[in-house]
Amino acid sequence: MKELQETPNLLIDSIHLNKNGNKFGDNDAKHLGEVIAKCVTLTSLKLVLSYKSIDENGAKYLGEGIAKCVTLASLTLDLNGNSIGENGAK
Repeated sequence: MKELQETPNLLIDSIHLNKNGNKFGDNDAKHLGEVIAKCVTLTSLKLVLSYKSIDENGAKYLGEGIAKCVTLASLTLDLNGNSIGENGAK
């Protein structure tokens, strides 16, 4: 993911990421949010990150990245089973 973080803009229109069975925490969510923010042509995003180690900070990082996707038309975000709390859900 480091290479993607160093790229200024990514011309990707669709991302489907299912991290089922893999470890994924707040730091990973931060990096993913940074990459998503660079996807300037993204129209469809599906993230299945249920039952990971994401808390309110990780949810915030993802939300900040997603918010920068002004062309996004379809979003599926599964954070079921994480401890994002009320602040992470804002």
